[in-house]
Amino acid sequence: MTPKSVLPVHGVEVLSDGRFIRPIPAASTLTSEQAGWDGVALESYCKVPGCEIAEHEHPTHLLNLLVGEPVRAEWTTEGRCHSAINEPGTIYLLPRGTRDKVAWMHQSSRVVLAIDANFLAHSVEETAHLEDVELTPHWELKDRHIAALMMALCADLQDGQPAGPLYGEMLAATLAAYLVKRFSLRPVAGKHAARGLPNARLKRVLEFISAHLSDEIRLETLASIAGMSRHHFGELFRRSTGVSPHQYVIGQRVERGKRMLRDTDLSILEIGLATGFADQSHFTKTFRRMARVTPREYRIAA
Repeated sequence: MTPKSVLPVHGVEVLSDGRFIRPIPAASTLTSEQAGWDGVALESYCKVPGCEIAEHEHPTHLLNLLVGEPVRAEWTTEGRCHSAINEPGTIYLLPRGTRDKVAWMHQSSRVVLAIDANFLAHSVEETAHLEDVELTPHWELKDRHIAALMMALCADLQDGQPAGPLYGEMLAATLAAYLVKRFSLRPVAGKHAARGLPNARLKRVLEFISAHLSDEIRLETLASIAGMSRHHFGELFRRSTGVSPHQYVIGQRVERGKRMLRDTDLSILEIGLATGFADQSHFTKTFRRMARVTPREYRIAA
């Protein structure tokens, strides 16, 4: 099964009076707008004043994670009014098509993630033939797996995406597959990962990575070469190699960087760019983390 192409989600938006608007009336402190991710968009908000968000509809699946201080919330959905004290870690899981309005009584901080319906459906083999998967809504969900994956997406953005979009796409695919398996309205039995990728498929993937280390490598591309969904590909790739796709790519880039430091007179900047890093700072930071020395120190000792 070859994954269907998914278009980027440029921001977290809702439909209000027939118009697309940003649901939170404040400037985000972190956004994935320039991250190059397909199928998901993440925004982080810090210390948003108390506010009321008028009735709206969600055109994408939405995850809203409260971080920081507790906040009193009131919301109306399906004609019913509710209120609660939302503790840090509380998640709103609002499926596509949900209509609601919500008010936060005082200052709050949160991370919000929009997920394209097609991206969600194509996260696992069992639902890849569908255009969407119907999820159960939750307004007071506590789920450490969802929270951890959302915060890992934030951390990738904050770190400047040293692996390019690949790591974020792996996290998003893992999160989407978890939502399908755990919160689908109709139970979905996840496909059991086999021992690993068939040798011929693994060889094609590794050859592609080797030939494109200086380029932006996308999870969708690797999964397409292997002929399977993004999440299933990630699981089988890890079983075959012992590491995730993004860890393998970073490792190969650093190893190529070592060879170029030893065998060429190119500058560290030129080597960093030639091995797929955004700039010299990303190259140096990643190289030092993996090799325990800076590129300059490695070149001197080589």
